[in-house]
Amino acid sequence: MAGSDRRGLSVIHEGGTRFRVHVRGHDLLIDQPEGAGGEDMAPTPTELFVASIAGCAAFYGRTYLARRGLPDRVDVTARWEVAPRPDRVGSVSLEVTAPGVPPDRVDAFHRVLEHCLVHQTLRSGCDVRVALRTDLREEASVG
Repeated sequence: MAGSDRRGLSVIHEGGTRFRVHVRGHDLLIDQPEGAGGEDMAPTPTELFVASIAGCAAFYGRTYLARRGLPDRVDVTARWEVAPRPDRVGSVSLEVTAPGVPPDRVDAFHRVLEHCLVHQTLRSGCDVRVALRTDLREEASVG
């Protein structure tokens, strides 16, 4: 991925606390648990955030193993803690199971897991800009 690559997705409100994310022809839902006013019909944005970290590490690890002709099964379990002030994910712990990693490649494999795109983004920071549109009136049709 080049630094100038621009990607996109859309998030559409479906009612209550539920949203549909549309990206590259795929749809997924976001919701909140019942205790937070939702219907618990889908993961929360925070759960998807942590899933992105775990999924990215799994992908990078699997790719490393496959390129070396090693058994490429990689499973990841993620746990996280929320930190206050400001509210945020304060820590994420990944437990990676990869039975195909030979003892002499454990250190290299570990480095690969820590250098996935999502992990590197968190380490390096990411500029997030928000543009707000509040005028949603349609243009009057003439004629």
